[in-house]
Amino acid sequence: MGNDLKLECIAIGSMPHTNLVQAFSKVRECYSKIPFWPQMVKISKNEDMILQYTEGMPSFFADKSYLDVDYEMFYEDLEQFFLDYEAVVSGEDISNSIINKYAISEKYSCAFPLLINYIEESNVKYAKGQIVGPFTLATTFVDKTGKCAIYDETLKDIIIKTLTLKALWQVIKMKSANPNITPIIFIDEPSISQLGTSAYVSISEDDVINMLQEVSEIIKSWGAYSAVHCCGKCDWSIPIKSGINMINLDAFGYSQNLSVYSDIVKDFLQNNGKIVWGIVPTLDSDALIASDEDNIEQHFYSAVKYLTNKGIDEKLIIDNSLISTSCGTGSLSEKLAEKAFMLTAKVSERLKERYNDL
Repeated sequence: MGNDLKLECIAIGSMPHTNLVQAFSKVRECYSKIPFWPQMVKISKNEDMILQYTEGMPSFFADKSYLDVDYEMFYEDLEQFFLDYEAVVSGEDISNSIINKYAISEKYSCAFPLLINYIEESNVKYAKGQIVGPFTLATTFVDKTGKCAIYDETLKDIIIKTLTLKALWQVIKMKSANPNITPIIFIDEPSISQLGTSAYVSISEDDVINMLQEVSEIIKSWGAYSAVHCCGKCDWSIPIKSGINMINLDAFGYSQNLSVYSDIVKDFLQNNGKIVWGIVPTLDSDALIASDEDNIEQHFYSAVKYLTNKGIDEKLIIDNSLISTSCGTGSLSEKLAEKAFMLTAKVSERLKERYNDL
């Protein structure tokens, strides 16, 4: 990854707007260098981060419950699904007819076509897409007996591969709009912060690493970057060991937590990994109301200092840093969401100026 991403701003997930055109105008205004497609959660329930990626998943009926498997149909669909997957990832699907079976349609993402139009009309080098993380999805879905999908190897494999196809579809669409673009695909893994708790005591770190790695390696092999977003207190060694290109943390609430893993973070940065600092609070509306450019900038300096105090070179950190909100803005008012966007963009510009000569 080149140094042209240094201290750029990038967005996370959802927006609360009910007017799509108004929402995307804010994307263009604040994230012109790394545009993204927002999840419009107030327009459609299908844009919920869990439901959004179930479209086309074999015999999963998410409108009835989070997971309802018709096993009579399930085994009929299953063989074709795995054949489709192999055809896509091997490059045999030259016409993209198979990958389009696993598209994210406008019914599930009304904003994605606007992003593609923007990519076509602009000369942006990067664009951001997202999928829900395989661990989060596999621990959210339960079957009719109440058993989590992650404990069923077949269901887990289907989830991993469906999400991979959803990611590749985005990559293909972005590169079709502009062959020179580098897509950045975020893997949203809020549930990874719960790994090791009593709820997931039987799931090992290696299990999660392997799930993330399967998705990430294929994303990267298709000329895109992979990132993991977690807005909780995360063991950051897990996504780093999976080989992703970027980690995105809630740096407003949990910046000190990253320094616990300073040794592996240092290696990650030395190998061109990027930290996306979620420094603008969106999970605490009172904190956002009270925030301005000055105190957000100070939060960033404090977050970086936790790592420099562990012996990581400041230039290495800054050269491999991006700026974001702590999480999506879908739960905020439109006014507060727009404030979060503007703060992220303005602080990014201030930091680029501050560290121009570093």
